[in-house]
Amino acid sequence: MLIHPWDAALDDTEWRAWIAEGHDFGQLSVNGLPGHPPAVVPTHFTGDGDHLLIHLARPNPVWKAIEHDPAVTFTVIGDYAFVPGPWRAGPGTPPAEGVPTSYYTAVQFTCRAHIVDDPEAKADLLRRQLAHFQPGGDHAPVAVGRPPYGRMLPGIRGLKLEVTEVRAKFKYDDHKPVGHRAAVADRLTARGQALDVPTARRQRLRLDRIGPWQP
Repeated sequence: MLIHPWDAALDDTEWRAWIAEGHDFGQLSVNGLPGHPPAVVPTHFTGDGDHLLIHLARPNPVWKAIEHDPAVTFTVIGDYAFVPGPWRAGPGTPPAEGVPTSYYTAVQFTCRAHIVDDPEAKADLLRRQLAHFQPGGDHAPVAVGRPPYGRMLPGIRGLKLEVTEVRAKFKYDDHKPVGHRAAVADRLTARGQALDVPTARRQRLRLDRIGPWQP
């Protein structure tokens, strides 16, 4: 992932706060077995200190690849929108000659995958995930040998992804003048399609923190 200086996270707090806002769905990328392409699995995840917690169905085809090579990448993408060329045309430039782009946030975790097969360890992993996704506790206890989850545990395998590197990109034209960035944010809000509004919010947050870009 290419990260220009003006696209980089301002600090670890920025990407951590973005993840904590509810960006808890991403893509697990696994190196393929020799002669096979990489595999990509979309899934929810839970943060746990320096690890990401995931569980997948036992028939999932990624297990042999992970056992062969535990080096994986997990990517989370959000707050994205297409920005039309006319919105980016500079002063004195015909609108049709403006060059379009995409705005987005992407956080990539480089990890070493540890497979979790012990029944109690899998139950603990599920409890941690449910504490995140259903904090109200409106679910049956997760316990080995106790329905409904106990009978389902053999059908899954857990993954603890040990994070070894984090690369975060916030691509919102931060190298452009303040007025330009504010105008695009306004246009995204007015258009209001798909993720336009959260994208505009993210751009304004960056604008407030950065102001005029300084190399």
